[in-house]
Formats: sequence, C-alpha cells, structure tokens
Amino acid sequence: MELTAEEWLAVRLSLEVALRSVALGLVPGVAVAVLLVRGRFPGRFLLDALVHLPLVVPPVVVGWALLMLFGLRGPIGAPLHDWFGIRLVFTTEGAALATAVMSFPLIVRAVRLGLEHVDPGLEAAARTLGAGWWDRFLTITLPLMAPGILAGAVTAFAAGLGEFGAVITFASNIPGETQTLPLAIYTATQSPGGEAVAARLAGISLALAVAGLLLAELIARRMHVLLGRV
Repeated sequence: MELTAEEWLAVRLSLEVALRSVALGLVPGVAVAVLLVRGRFPGRFLLDALVHLPLVVPPVVVGWALLMLFGLRGPIGAPLHDWFGIRLVFTTEGAALATAVMSFPLIVRAVRLGLEHVDPGLEAAARTLGAGWWDRFLTITLPLMAPGILAGAVTAFAAGLGEFGAVITFASNIPGETQTLPLAIYTATQSPGGEAVAARLAGISLALAVAGLLLAELIARRMHVLLGRV
C-alpha cells in the first residue's frame, strides 16, 4: 500500500495534532480530575457536567464555540492576535486546540478512575509523619494514579486521530495545515475516483486507532503490575 506525498502529509499532521492535543490537555486534565475527586466546593457538579459536555454535544457545536471565542474577532482570539500576533483559527495549532477540547473528558475520566483507586490511608499515614500536601501528592498520590494518567493520555491520543467535526469547523480543511486523516478521507470521498484513496487512509486510521487503544490497555495493565495491584 503506497501513499502519495499528500497522503503521508495527512498522516503526519494527524499524529502531530493528536500529540499536541494531549500535551495541551494532560496537565489541566489531571488538575481537574483531582479537583473533582478530592474537592468539596459549590458548583462541583456543574464543573463535572461542563467538563464532560464535549462527549454529548455535536463536535460541530464545540468547533463553532471555539470559533466564536478564538476567532479573530472573538473575546479571546482578538486580544491574542492584536497583542501577541497569535492566530489559532485555520491553523495547525487551532486543530490541536479543537482536538484537545474534544479529548479532554477522556483524560479526566481516566485520571479520576486512577485516583479513586488510591488508598486514602496511605496519604493519611504520610500526613501523620509530617508530609505536606504537595509532598504527599508527588510521592504517593501521583505515582499511584499514574496508570490512569498514562491510559488517559494514550486514549486521548487515539481519539484525537479521529477527530473531525470540531477540527473542520474551527480550523477548516487546509491541505498541509489542518487536513488530518479524517478530513483527508472526507475530501477523497467527495472527489471523483477517490474511493481507493479513502480506503487506504481509512485503513491507516483504523490501524492507528486500534494500536492506540491496545497500547493504553497494555500500559494500564503494566502499571498495575508494577504497583502490585494484580
């Protein structure tokens, strides 16, 4: 199966966008997961619902919301462009942002599951020995929730490879700039005689997604073994 230069570019761009999206969402995802599991504050359930909103609304709606916020006339996009010269709409960075927003709930959910399996007694014991909150988090909580973090990162990466609606709405379908694998497949299906191209790209997309999911499962199992949970 031989790919053209344009098809390889779409594959490379998909991997780049997915990696950037995980880099954007991982640290905030861990922080939000800790806040939702351990925090006790008014509006926690509202925050929980807001975090998971991208899972239930059409991706096009997410892309439209990003366009309204980060467009050149948006309340965030306009200052970024005018003051710092940063433009996100119709760029690779914008595609990564849209993908990060869509995959963010997957990171939060995985990290929450990992954190909920951490024995609070271990943290309490460390507290009685004089360890502060930050020390307990870095030396006990974070290592024990590492399987959830790694699984969430890999799952979000795999999901990011297939993001379509939010990316095409916010970043458009620009070859070499924002045309990831799903967008390249869509373009091929709209072109006369593009069935073979679409089939090749769909096969690659499916293989990458399956590999990502298998890797997430293997990492989670390996981490559980290392932590003595199985």
